[in-house]
Amino acid sequence: MLTLNFTKFPNLETERLILREHALSDAETLFAMRTNETVMKYIDRERPKDLLEIKTFITTFNEGFENGDNLAWVIALKENPNQMIGSIGYWRTDYANHRAEIGYMLHQDYWRKGIISEALKRTIDFGFEDMNLHTIKANINTGNDASRQMLIKHGFVKEAHFRQDYYFRGQFLDSEIYGLLNPNH
Repeated sequence: MLTLNFTKFPNLETERLILREHALSDAETLFAMRTNETVMKYIDRERPKDLLEIKTFITTFNEGFENGDNLAWVIALKENPNQMIGSIGYWRTDYANHRAEIGYMLHQDYWRKGIISEALKRTIDFGFEDMNLHTIKANINTGNDASRQMLIKHGFVKEAHFRQDYYFRGQFLDSEIYGLLNPNH
């Protein structure tokens, strides 16, 4: 059985980025992103009502790390590590089967600059090498071609297309599942 035994939050670095723990000081930025319909176009989650809801969300993130349910990083540029520009992380960790789902979001001012690609490569490496995952999966809205291309670029393979498998804002929507196997297993 997989176990995550990190005594402290694992901050990660890439050439341009710092991947760090969420802080309550990120609340306003996160609220702005999660209520921005352009950023959230293909992220089918209810929008937060207020800043308090986001602060609770951040606290839950951090508690989720502490009890091993998830591992979510703030994406920030090295030259401005306190300014959140996005997030990436693992959710729905399935310990019995060494699997976790990866998800990411980026402020639109930073789209098409290779930032998610850079963060994704680092978190995939961390997932396989440090977390000892066997499989990383991603669940995307079928309309999200940018995310689809990103996953394929990083070696993910489409495993399923579920028709009308979830209900959001008054309609049933399709989803696609992508998977990446640990090459060292």
